[in-house]
Amino acid sequence: MHPPLKAGTQTLSVEMMKLKEFFIPFSGLKLGKHKFVYEIDDAFFESFDYQEFNGVSVHISAVLEKMSTMMELQIEAEGTINVDCDLTGEPFDQPIDSSLKLVVKFGEEYNDEDDEILIIPHGEHQFNIAQYIYEMLVLAVPQKRVHPGVEDGTLQSDILDKLEELQPKEHTKSSEKTDPRWDDLKKLLTDK
Repeated sequence: MHPPLKAGTQTLSVEMMKLKEFFIPFSGLKLGKHKFVYEIDDAFFESFDYQEFNGVSVHISAVLEKMSTMMELQIEAEGTINVDCDLTGEPFDQPIDSSLKLVVKFGEEYNDEDDEILIIPHGEHQFNIAQYIYEMLVLAVPQKRVHPGVEDGTLQSDILDKLEELQPKEHTKSSEKTDPRWDDLKKLLTDK
């Protein structure tokens, strides 16, 4: 994982400059809820040097609720991420529907070690949510990526044909000759 993006005291790297639109300037906001909208594409992941996705089209809605002593941020992601199927290598659009809740508090120093709580120093006027969006989307894609056409049988693929050809043939029960002495023991295994 990449180091978290930290607002304020650090100098902005080139990577962070690309992601400057993900800073939420909360100091000028009134108490209450405020909505921020982002469209995530390939360039977002390129800035993190993450290349496991073929294409990205995700809509992000972030609602910040500013209170007198803390803030709550609710991030919702919806869209598709194009990935390669683990079985066939065929690319497909993986639907993404994910959410993340973050509590933002003030403290002595920046701390993002907890996944659900961000502590920013007193006197800060903004924080960056790019790292949270990045992690949320990477985790939203399933570990095992299977093309929907594999599951419903509609995908035509040379790899699937070869897997089908190499699959062991099932024996029918009637053609199997079993030793009758073992039949009662087999029943014990299936009568649970």
